Amino acid sequence: MGLISLLWGIVAMVLMILALIPLLGAANWLVIPFAAVGAIIAAVGILFTRAENRGRAKAGLVLNGIVIIVGIVRLSLGGGVF
Repeated sequence: MGLISLLWGIVAMVLMILALIPLLGAANWLVIPFAAVGAIIAAVGILFTRAENRGRAKAGLVLNGIVIIVGIVRLSLGGGVF
């Protein structure tokens, strides 16, 4: 679960960077739910993994959290249409 959430977070981060380009801001409406699913996968990975093997899941949770926060900030600044 940790590796899946980490890879999911990397893909979400790449999509978020693309959504920062002008005229592509509406992609944040898709990136935020995508990252939310990754965060849920990471949370499940943290719950069901031993303490010494939680690094990847924690990194995935952080990456997906950053994507969600940046996406919400971008949408709140009026970047959701263009």
